[in-house]
Amino acid sequence: VQLQASGGGLVQAGGSLRLSCAASGIIYNINALGWYRQAPGKQRELVATITSGGTMNYADSVKGRFTISRGNAKNSVHLQMNSLKPEDTAVYYCVADQPTYLSASGSVVAERDAWGEGTQVTVSS
Repeated sequence: VQLQASGGGLVQAGGSLRLSCAASGIIYNINALGWYRQAPGKQRELVATITSGGTMNYADSVKGRFTISRGNAKNSVHLQMNSLKPEDTAVYYCVADQPTYLSASGSVVAERDAWGEGTQVTVSS
């Protein structure tokens, strides 16, 4: 399974950005889709997740400012980021939790998780 993220960029503090991610391939199931981020010199941290049933989970640092939602396309997800702060500056990664999919060799693969390439979000003060 491949994850393609888009929507990062440079914004002033207080501004907004919307990240999008789509999983491609012949996918049988994904338990949850979500976003992690990693700032320079810091560990990667959870930002938000949404399960296949619609249950959402947010890091305390983004509650009330970020909203995760399922996209219209199957296996896609958006992250609406409002009231951005300089401390939100990081590389944001889209993640699929427990994806099950058909591999190129024709076998069914179940993985613990799958990660997309990151997209840079920079918030200037």
